[in-house]
Amino acid sequence: MNEIGKDIKKTEKELQECEKQKQEYLAGWKRERADFLNFKKDETARLVKITDTVREGLILEILNILDNIYLAEKEIPKDLKEHCWVEGMFKIKSQIISFLEKQGVKEIDCLNKKFDPQMEEAIEHIERKDTESNVITEVIQKGYILNNKVIRPSKVRVSK
Repeated sequence: MNEIGKDIKKTEKELQECEKQKQEYLAGWKRERADFLNFKKDETARLVKITDTVREGLILEILNILDNIYLAEKEIPKDLKEHCWVEGMFKIKSQIISFLEKQGVKEIDCLNKKFDPQMEEAIEHIERKDTESNVITEVIQKGYILNNKVIRPSKVRVSK
């Protein structure tokens, strides 16, 4: 075999080695790319979960403030209902309710409906002859849903 033939064989062998190395590098790169995309997807899901948890906690704190406004509203004497301070409190209540609605919070409407343990928490069962059994007769504390998830069940009295 002449010198040119040996060079061609050597070059072909080097080319095969380069091709093999290229395939190994490409496969490694593809694996790393897939790992990175999976990491990115997992990290995004984790951040969404953290954000939702923080948001839910904040909303629960705001609901506690709203509960206190509802309690104060029940105790307002009739002669003060038209007072500007009371009207201001009602405006604040309306703003809080509007904010919660924009966040996707919905009040659980349960009065005079069948008791659902996934949506309500029975505080007391009351013997009632005028109401069928297992119907909510009084809402003690309003419950709320956020994005189809009960974040706080209604506390209720139920007929038996």
